[in-house]
Amino acid sequence: MKILVADDDQITADVTAHALRKFGYSVAVAYNGGDAHDLLRTGLYKILISDWQMPGMTGLELCEAVRDRQLGGYIYVILLTSFGGIDNLVCGLEAGADDFLTKPFDQSELLVRVRVGERVLGLESREMMIFALAKLAESRDQETGAHLERMREYARVLADELSNSGEFQHFIDGDYVNLIYLTRPLHDIGKVAIPDSILLKPGRLSPAEFEVMKTHTTLGAKTLEEVAEHHPKAGFLQMARDIAISHHEKYDGSGYPNGISGDEIPLCGRITTVADVYDALTCKRVYKEAFDHETAKQILIDGSGTAFDSRIIQAFLKREQDFIQIREELGDAPEVFSLEQLEC
Repeated sequence: MKILVADDDQITADVTAHALRKFGYSVAVAYNGGDAHDLLRTGLYKILISDWQMPGMTGLELCEAVRDRQLGGYIYVILLTSFGGIDNLVCGLEAGADDFLTKPFDQSELLVRVRVGERVLGLESREMMIFALAKLAESRDQETGAHLERMREYARVLADELSNSGEFQHFIDGDYVNLIYLTRPLHDIGKVAIPDSILLKPGRLSPAEFEVMKTHTTLGAKTLEEVAEHHPKAGFLQMARDIAISHHEKYDGSGYPNGISGDEIPLCGRITTVADVYDALTCKRVYKEAFDHETAKQILIDGSGTAFDSRIIQAFLKREQDFIQIREELGDAPEVFSLEQLEC
């Protein structure tokens, strides 16, 4: 994380930069607003610590110039000021400042403010990385965008319902629900490595082809692990990896790729499995018609305790109206059939 310090008081600027370097940050210094603006245009700096009063371009004007930029990622701005009062606070916020530090300040307080900025920027980086990886996955997936959107909505509903149960309350909170919603589109990222002759085949796969297709789980997990090595602070990649490797496992151990069972399967994978199967059942494929909700529901119930975690099936049953609504709003299959109709 590179930080730019802008202050026309050379002593203050150098002391601030020295403190940040001591904490392990890479720091550049500008002694006026104009030079600071030129350095920010390089795109190298994600945090700006700027004095309020500077010749040429004040801290407020620099902040406004930063917010007017059309390119590049977000820059977190901390204004250094000797001014107090609510009016100055409002003025700084309107200019686009994210935080304030009153002179003279303690080095430990400076570190805390900078770490807050890092967390904010980390959230932006997370969103951008998930989006980029999801687009990579979609580039080889035959499914529509509506499929991916339905899947993440189904997973969000299930996680939300489980968070209300005593058994999962200690584990699933709002952050977990949001994270499974965000990372859910990465479940099939391993398909980018599956040959077109198999991935795009219009019909059922042969046993040999299916064995190749099954490797998308391990390939996806490997891809996400490699990304995580370059972004060790991106903890969300662990959930994405768990989903990729386990969303075809079955509760009784008969799934793939590792044949694990019960609570050995990550919870996010168990949730994804139910969402995935429901959507597959209620969508038309080249080898099957779309099942209606009641038929899909019965198949899930029949698989409770074997293919699926029975607790997640119970969550599905409690929120089945949400599933129906999501299907109606994001559906892409105009005609559905029951098993009885298909047998006639």
